[in-house]
Amino acid sequence: MKILKDILYKVHIEAVKGVTDVVVNKIEFDSRKIELNDVFVAIRGVVSDGHEFIGKALSLGASVIICEEFPQVIVNGVTYVKVSNSNEALAYMASNFFENPSAKVRLVGVTGTNGKTTIASLLYQLFKKAGYKVGLLSTVKIMVDNVEYKATHTTPDSLTINHYLNEMVEMGCEFCFMEVSSHGIHQKRTEGLDFQGGIFTNLSHDHLDYHKTFAEYRDVKKAFFDGLTKTAFAISNVDDKNGAIMFQNTKAKKITYALKSYADYKAQILENQFTGLLMKINNNEVWTKLIGSFNAYNLLAIFATAVELGIEEQEALRLLSDLESVSGRFQYIISEAKITAIVDYAHTPDALENVLKTIEDIRTKNEQLITVVGCGGDRDKTKRPIMAQIASELSTKAIFTSDNPRTENPETIIGEMEKGVEPQNFKKTLSILDRKQAIKTACQLAETNDIILIAGKGHETYQEINGVRNDFDDLKIVKELLKQLGK
Repeated sequence: MKILKDILYKVHIEAVKGVTDVVVNKIEFDSRKIELNDVFVAIRGVVSDGHEFIGKALSLGASVIICEEFPQVIVNGVTYVKVSNSNEALAYMASNFFENPSAKVRLVGVTGTNGKTTIASLLYQLFKKAGYKVGLLSTVKIMVDNVEYKATHTTPDSLTINHYLNEMVEMGCEFCFMEVSSHGIHQKRTEGLDFQGGIFTNLSHDHLDYHKTFAEYRDVKKAFFDGLTKTAFAISNVDDKNGAIMFQNTKAKKITYALKSYADYKAQILENQFTGLLMKINNNEVWTKLIGSFNAYNLLAIFATAVELGIEEQEALRLLSDLESVSGRFQYIISEAKITAIVDYAHTPDALENVLKTIEDIRTKNEQLITVVGCGGDRDKTKRPIMAQIASELSTKAIFTSDNPRTENPETIIGEMEKGVEPQNFKKTLSILDRKQAIKTACQLAETNDIILIAGKGHETYQEINGVRNDFDDLKIVKELLKQLGK
């Protein structure tokens, strides 16, 4: 139970009808979850408008309505609070309701197109190995020290974030590492959170179905760093041309990392093999179990963050060498016939190119590289031909298939991919609608020492078709198929 006026602290209020010194039960933005004396926050979503469900919330016992416009019918005894932005109001109210838990842990946000999950998850892993109680908010899962919860979004809604941050505080967690998506920033889900630090990974083609232009996508990421305080730190990859832009208006301490440019934290790849990476970080050699130049950047960002959070450099390097790969990120198996099958979440042109170039750097060129790739439905269509072009250019054979078609026709998606294939690469491509059959075909084509890359879904254990999530695990399926085929 809380007093309404206390949880309205920092909310931009335009008008109030009723009283604010009332006791409320909890906050909800889903009218179906409303109980007696709850606060209902009416949010304008992409699919529906919460203002249409004010009546339902009241019928279930809501005593307070937070809205961007007052309803035509005002009910006596109910408090109505008009705000400029309901998403922002929800974020501040959630933080106030749980008594600002983000200020009681050292919260670090990771943003960028690629690498968010790897960096946040491996920072969680590193600090656990260092003996701390730690929290994680990621695409793959939510961790409250050793307790795991299922994740549904890259950046959860404000209520969920503050609920789990509060649990972390109650469990005695000292740190929390959190993926911060562009959707989450734009929809104000991270407003009111007290970040101790922010990490920028890179910026490439993604989410243009939502943000419309690359400049808007970039500026949304930048807004996260603009909001950091002078007591926080901002760590940015300055090999990416957008790295310096993230620093432009931030009050935070500016820290740079790079493989190619002058930076505070510098690394060099000495060896790159399927067994791992040998790197030189700030003139110290370290062997890690992760693979590829993209992971060299991730590891450098992790090292920089660990040091900035107080772990001694040599200890940070020791912990770095002990880190295990994140689920669905360059996970690989080697079959009895010495066929290497790699599963990776690469679902953007940049990520796919990074993975394929990493494999290209490691392979002997005497073997085939067979890539199975699709593109998600109801998402950015402009990247489809680009991803197909990359896959067909950098593979011996590229098989285009379904990813998560969602409500789109998978044939249409694959057709849009095929438009990106250059004439000289036509003979290197196949299109197979059924994802399992596409993986099976790759296994049938593969011979001893060949490499199969299955890209796009990574850690996901489902395939979403017309609103239904069907069981589908790329790694499990490729293992079974290679075994069935005696390979």
